[in-house]
Formats: sequence, C-alpha cells, structure tokens
Amino acid sequence: MSDSFESPFPDHRRRREPVQLSLFLNIDGFEGPIDVLLQLARDQKVDLIHVSVLQLAEQYLGFVNQAQKLNLELAADYLVMAAWLAYLKSRLLLPPDEKEEEEQSPEEMAEALRFQLMRLEAMQQAGQALMSLPQFGADFFARGQGESISVRRRPIYDVTLYELLRAYADHRVRHDRLALRIEATHLYSVEDAVQRLSRVLGAVPEWQTLFSFLPSGLRKGLRLRSAVASTFVASLQLVKDGKAEINQAGTFAPIYFRSREGDA
Repeated sequence: MSDSFESPFPDHRRRREPVQLSLFLNIDGFEGPIDVLLQLARDQKVDLIHVSVLQLAEQYLGFVNQAQKLNLELAADYLVMAAWLAYLKSRLLLPPDEKEEEEQSPEEMAEALRFQLMRLEAMQQAGQALMSLPQFGADFFARGQGESISVRRRPIYDVTLYELLRAYADHRVRHDRLALRIEATHLYSVEDAVQRLSRVLGAVPEWQTLFSFLPSGLRKGLRLRSAVASTFVASLQLVKDGKAEINQAGTFAPIYFRSREGDA
C-alpha cells in the first residue's frame, strides 16, 4: 500500500496555458461618429448654428489619433468620418477654384454637417424628455383596492322615421319569411275565342257589335280585358280565313261583326 496521496484538485503551481483576451471598446454615450461630433461641438460652448466646423474637424481627428495611440480598435465608420472631415478641412482651407465645377461647395457641406448635428441633438432631447416623464409602476401606481361602481346605461336613439320603418321591415323579413304564392287566374285565350265565334258564326247574318259575343258574367278586371283582346284577335283570324267580316265607321267607333254572305 502506497503512502502517497494524490489530490483531486489540480496543482495551482502547474504551468497554465496563456489565455487570449479580446478588448472591446465601449464609448459611454456614443453610438457612432456623429455622436462624437455632437459631443465635441457641445464642448465649444456655442450654438450649433455658429459652431466652427474647422475646429470640430481638428478635434475629431485628434480624438481618432489618441484612440489609435492607445491601440484601440475603432469601427470603420469612425475612420470614414475622419477621412471625410480631413477632406472637408482641406477644402475649407484652400481657396476656391473657379475653374472646377463642383457639385457641392465646402460651405454647403459644412452647413449640411451642422444640420445633421442639430437634428441629432433634437432627437436626443426628445428622447430624454420622453424618458423623464412619470412612469407607471415607478413614479405612480394604480389603486390596489378596486371599487364597485354601478353603471347605468340609458340608450338614446337618434334615427329618422324612415330608418325605423326600414329596421322594422328587415326584422319582419328575417323572422317571417313567407313564400310568395300567386293564385292561378283563368284568362281567355285566342283559341277559346275562335271556337266561340265559330259556333255562332252561321247564326249571325246581320251586323252585330263584336263585344256582344263576349262571355257573360264578366266584370271589370283582368278577365274582361283578356276576353276583349282574345275576341278581337279571333275576329281578325276569321276575317283572314274568309269566314267573317268586320266593320268600323271611325276611330274608337264600335266594331261590328257578321258572317260572310257566302257562308251565311
């Protein structure tokens, strides 16, 4: 049996492998190069409209150089902004060349930069004002004990008579839907009138009014109109066949009917 004892814990004196650490730069309050420019402009203690873009560019370039001296990794947009500010600084220092046709002058570029800074400052101030408002659950709280409140509702209807009648009709249509039934009506056809006139044709040697051959017992209505129309058409059909004759003295005068002389 061995007297040696092996500790379950690793020896702290054992040589450890080197650990590689990565450094991430987190600038407090800065989310991009435009935020850095706004902070540098605020340090000049002047209004953003009258801020010196040339001095602002120099301060930003100094900020980038100091960060590079500390071996800090800057994002690409910081370096792009530094290059653009260096270009703007050189354009502002050099006299304008009248021969070159430029799309945008250095003064216009500087004014555009001032406008971006003013807009960013306005957005930040609006965000701070919004977040400084009282918040529910932190600055004010709801009541813990609810109250029983009786609610009384009194409906007020503001409708016209037409709307009331239409609503009533819609209600009746939905609940009392009845099938439309049309009762059969006995009307006189032309064939019936031809047969009726043919039966009395031989006994009518003299002129008689056409309406005297209508069926008896008819009153005003659809049946009377159908009998008149069918009898008139039947008389025309008999005249066409050469079995009868009709005569009318004038417009809207009575129509007379008789059998043809050869068939009487």
